[in-house]
Amino acid sequence: MKILFIHQNFPGQYKHIARHLGAVPGSQVVFITQREEGSLPGVGKIVYRPGRKVADGLHPYLHDTEAGVINAQHVAREALRLKEAGFVPDVVLGHNGWGEPWYIKEVWPDVPLIGYFEFFYRLRGADVGFEPGPPVGFDAGPRLRTKNIGNLLGLETVDFGQCPTQWQKSLYPAEYQSKLHLVHEGVDTDALRPDPLARIALREGGPEWTGADEIVTYVSRNLEPHRGFPSFMRSLPRILAERPRAQVLVVGADGVSYGPPASAGNSLRAMMLAELGDSLDLSRVHFLGQVPYSSFVRILQISSAHVYLTYPFVLSWSMLEAMSIGCLVVGSATPPVQEVIRDGENGVLVDMFSPPQIAGRVIEALADKPRFASLREAARRTIVERYDLRRICLPAQLGLLETAMASRSGAR
Repeated sequence: MKILFIHQNFPGQYKHIARHLGAVPGSQVVFITQREEGSLPGVGKIVYRPGRKVADGLHPYLHDTEAGVINAQHVAREALRLKEAGFVPDVVLGHNGWGEPWYIKEVWPDVPLIGYFEFFYRLRGADVGFEPGPPVGFDAGPRLRTKNIGNLLGLETVDFGQCPTQWQKSLYPAEYQSKLHLVHEGVDTDALRPDPLARIALREGGPEWTGADEIVTYVSRNLEPHRGFPSFMRSLPRILAERPRAQVLVVGADGVSYGPPASAGNSLRAMMLAELGDSLDLSRVHFLGQVPYSSFVRILQISSAHVYLTYPFVLSWSMLEAMSIGCLVVGSATPPVQEVIRDGENGVLVDMFSPPQIAGRVIEALADKPRFASLREAARRTIVERYDLRRICLPAQLGLLETAMASRSGAR
């Protein structure tokens, strides 16, 4: 069996399935990516670089589209080289978000293509205009409609689509729903589990904390509004005042993954620290930046309350991983979170724009840990029953591959 994966940020959502297929005897797995770092056993990497940046003076609506075209051209050239070398995949899997799989059908017209689709941009019902404040301007509608060029091109190109959650799938137009399969990439619940013996020290010789301490955790790739960072920060003065033993561990960088950047030369973290000033006891708030995965796991294993806030947007792996570890998630009452968490059953839901409500629920969790033990257990059970890698999600991904390959056989 020959498999081709395409994802600019190796291995991305394909980590588990690529590793699995790379270990299958007789398989040949190739991965086209922009990322030089990282490797998986049995998986060959081809690293490409976009030939140029988006042209100066291009209409701003079209920046993402031109960037996608540039990526797609380079990926197609790498695919042509593979074809000339005799490599013909049985199936291709590619993330549509950066345009990379758009021209694969020009290389192998008869090879099934499975596209990974994360988010269809909407003027209403998703992240745009979600934050309280002035209504969005007229320009937002045309901009978002144009931004979906890549989504629509991908949907027309692929034979099958994969979406990780039902809410994300629901954003796509009705006429494409039959192409889209609800298949999450999965959570390794065997590795991500509670550990009552877990402990962590932030620096050598520093204090060591365990699950017996009052630890509030927050995790995001970047500290930004889409993941509720301002509301989280504004909840901290009250939490720290009412729980004098509490420590806050914040994981995330100062960049921007989603939405507009902070003001020039400034990070949202710096802006929030300036806003909160002396109301925040910085001796108990620890900004850790991006941490090794093993440290991330230990941080969650000692968490007393894990705050996860998000606009109606792509659901983070970190929330599902936190639940698998048995964290009490204090999450935003937004559609992607509500698909997984039921308030008072397997977690706690809050208004993400209400720092007092966030603080109140975190304080409850710190003050009476035994009362929330059943929610922690239910959180892990939810992930085991719905998102377990080996027993649910990986078999579903392999089933989609088999369906795709069978469709090719049937077409002959």
